[in-house]
Amino acid sequence: MSRLEELITELCPDGVEYKPLEQCCSILDNKRKPVTKSARVKGEYPYYGANGIQDYVSDYIFDGTYVLVGEDGSVVTPNGNPVVNWAEGKIWVNNHAHIIEEKEGILLRYLYHYIQIINVSALIHGNIPKLTGGDFRKLSIPIPPLLVQQEIVRILDNFTELTAELTAELTAELTARKKQYEYYRDELFSITNNAPRKLLGEIAIDMYRGSGIKRDQVTETGTPCVRYGEIYTTYNIWFDTCVSHTNAKEIQNKKYFEHGDVLFAITGESVNEIGKSCVYVGHEKCLAGGDIVVMKHNENPKYIAYALSTTDAQIQKSKGKVKSKVVHSSVPALKAIEIPIPPKEEQARIVAILDRFDSLVNDIAYGLPAEIEARRKQYEYYRDKLLNFKEASA
Repeated sequence: MSRLEELITELCPDGVEYKPLEQCCSILDNKRKPVTKSARVKGEYPYYGANGIQDYVSDYIFDGTYVLVGEDGSVVTPNGNPVVNWAEGKIWVNNHAHIIEEKEGILLRYLYHYIQIINVSALIHGNIPKLTGGDFRKLSIPIPPLLVQQEIVRILDNFTELTAELTAELTAELTARKKQYEYYRDELFSITNNAPRKLLGEIAIDMYRGSGIKRDQVTETGTPCVRYGEIYTTYNIWFDTCVSHTNAKEIQNKKYFEHGDVLFAITGESVNEIGKSCVYVGHEKCLAGGDIVVMKHNENPKYIAYALSTTDAQIQKSKGKVKSKVVHSSVPALKAIEIPIPPKEEQARIVAILDRFDSLVNDIAYGLPAEIEARRKQYEYYRDKLLNFKEASA
């Protein structure tokens, strides 16, 4: 029998009392406030919102040890749990995060772990969906004896630390593998310097912009389509199946792409990513959404995909941008990008080399995130099991 089981058997064999959160801690929501203009300048104090630290500012309104719980409905996790952060020292908290501090007899660290397992999805409501202060205060919390709380905190903190260390190691390994792949890819293309370099405008048979497909026009079935954001979030440098579909009858001024075509995202949030491209190697006729440029050509599709993913190509893509709240590119800017174009046989040889290397890296790339996710789920499993208490009879 573990130490925790011994404590539960000895101190609360018939279950524990559940109390509303407001009886378990001090809730300081009435002291939160938006950051002032004078304090918003860059400083040393963490500025917290619903998701955690958003910035560092020059002033603070709290000084101590706190648990912060996201108030906005948009930051509820896929499992329906709130976003919970641990904060120490001098901080500023805005109106989008509930803030609590410890009361005698109930460990704040215990509340930190427990609140993370509460499903609050049914409590998110309103015109602007929120976990309101009233619902937050009423959250039901099991309160075991202090010695049981201390043992749970010890176990979960140790597990959290070990998980964080392993995750950091796996993430570093994944980053190193990706850098290694990028280095060899760039080196391989630098060897093709003897090949003639051509502008995309010279290579392209046609180059045109897609037409807008709204979010509410995306369906599970229908005509395959790609929206520009998916080029950043969903697809690698090539793909053969669209994740989205739409009813083509609802789309005005339809713009299609087919096998071998290159898709460029010409709107984004980062200069470093603008113009991200992917090549379609499937065989259906698909619709291109707005802020996508389609390029048709007669080269090896995968060769073009690799060539446009190099560091040199990305540097060129970041030129010719138009900057406002977001970053934009254009058809003329893309046409000005220059890449080496060796004979088709050499293109095929380069593709074969990079396909093998890409396969090796992706095996690791898929394996490491899976391992990281497995560790996270393992932690969550034991956390949820440790915090599952029988409620004592009244």
